[in-house]
Amino acid sequence: MSAILSADDLNDFISPGIACIKPVEALPKGKPGVSANPYEVTTEDDVAAGNPPPAQISLTDCLACSGCVTSAEAVLVSLQSHAEVLDALDSAPSLAPEWLVPGLTDSDTNGGRVFIASVSPQTRASIAATYAVSEREAGYMVEQLLSGPQGVRNGGNHGSRFTWIVDTNVAREVCLFLGAEEVIESSGTGGGGLEDGARGAANTKPGRPILTSSCPGWICYAEKTHPHILPHLSRLKSPQALLGTLLKTSLSSSLRISPERIWHVAVMPCFDKKLEASREELTDEYWNDKGQEGKRTRDVDCVITTRELLMLADSRGIKFSNLPRTPLSPADRIAFPDITLHKFLFPKSSPRNNSKGGTSGGYLHHILQTFQARHPGSSIRMERGRNADVAEFTVVRGNDVLLKTARYYGFRNIQNLVRKLKPPKKSRLPGGRLGGASRKPGTAAAQATAAGSSEHAYIEVMACPGGCTNGGGQIKLADALELNPENSLPTEAAPTGPSAQKQWLSQVDEAYFSSDSNGDEQEPPILDPAPIQNLLTHWSTFTNIPIEKLVYTTYRQVESDVGKDRVGDTERVVELAGKIGGGW
Repeated sequence: MSAILSADDLNDFISPGIACIKPVEALPKGKPGVSANPYEVTTEDDVAAGNPPPAQISLTDCLACSGCVTSAEAVLVSLQSHAEVLDALDSAPSLAPEWLVPGLTDSDTNGGRVFIASVSPQTRASIAATYAVSEREAGYMVEQLLSGPQGVRNGGNHGSRFTWIVDTNVAREVCLFLGAEEVIESSGTGGGGLEDGARGAANTKPGRPILTSSCPGWICYAEKTHPHILPHLSRLKSPQALLGTLLKTSLSSSLRISPERIWHVAVMPCFDKKLEASREELTDEYWNDKGQEGKRTRDVDCVITTRELLMLADSRGIKFSNLPRTPLSPADRIAFPDITLHKFLFPKSSPRNNSKGGTSGGYLHHILQTFQARHPGSSIRMERGRNADVAEFTVVRGNDVLLKTARYYGFRNIQNLVRKLKPPKKSRLPGGRLGGASRKPGTAAAQATAAGSSEHAYIEVMACPGGCTNGGGQIKLADALELNPENSLPTEAAPTGPSAQKQWLSQVDEAYFSSDSNGDEQEPPILDPAPIQNLLTHWSTFTNIPIEKLVYTTYRQVESDVGKDRVGDTERVVELAGKIGGGW
């Protein structure tokens, strides 16, 4: 379990429904040996001495149980921490440059592994605000830590380092393009049906309104408590998942090594991204036909948060603030094996974060831009909801509404959304109408609810209030003041007060939006679809995998174990045997 995960971090806690009902998974113990003295009495002290150790809850357990519903920080999980990163680096040497060429096999690599990292822009923004540097300089500091001569390679068993550090923004651009196409294609149809959508099948189209699927906290909440939401979820992978699939598929194909020889860590702003990486749908089982049956390799092996990144530096005795704020030297940079993918993963100019798109990737804003561009003469109107985390956006031309969308951030607002999307209950009385007495179809309230839920074509949903820059794994204000006492905050604001917290989040947002602006206040142009389409075609052809398997995923309803009979020892042994090699 991450050492920094505690109840003190809660800022958007829902409530635990019941105590955790997941049993401790262990092989059944044999009966205690029979004492030679048949009259011997076992005392309470003897029983207490044999108490089992405290139970640990794995990420897979959390995904398989619906006993509680919380935001990211409330999920107590094990592994996927900075310690796991150090263990992986110390487990094997990183492959030398001369081995990173196409045509090699597993036997040619001398037992080495390929270590690769992906870093989110929200992480760089949090570091930039903490150390009063630019977002670009924060990225350089992360690169120096993970791959530079003064970084984590010092002090390890093998001197291993991360060969490539990739900006997740490059994968975000692919997700933006595919997300807009998904919404536009569904604008003339009703989308997938409830039967297919409830299973979250990747080959079905989501129903309107399409809901964002890039926030794992939101997805976990929907799967456990609101299965009626699943038909509306976008089938598109998140940037983290998409980039993980891209790296594992392309490197295993070009270097001809098994995916398990490629170790990928993602640095993210929230803890729920750890849950996303643990999903069985995001493993090589879904795209690797040559994989061993029953043995899965995750597309993203480990996720650490921004604060855990700083703990990683501390564990190696590295003072993060002293790391160079300059790019890696040419000697430390290695070209990606495929030149087309190299140009995509490491563009000459980094993708910019649009301030109008928010701090969670800009899905909604890109969809609005794309739709407006395809309808000349139209304009975008915004209407704020009951708070700053709820808003409605429409594309209009004259008096005609061409597209209606919305934004819901934070679980308190999400709960209102799922109520609107909940289908009316069928009356149990003979000849009864849908909705029963409490929701008569003719009432104004019922008509308003139905209209509000059906008119929207797309809704951007994020679990954290304020968006992803406010993720639970970001550097907290108190930590930032300790790491850099020169951080400027209003003198009248208490460091732990809401005013100071709001000011701190504003500084992080400012760093996020300032990426690569160079003083240019003009809005970035709409993505050119041609290069992305060419990339997707090349990726599918290069790996010989259908593009649907590479970019789309599935969802499923998670049923509660509450009230069900617990499995016996025999069934538990069979279950454990089936999980060997399949996760932690």
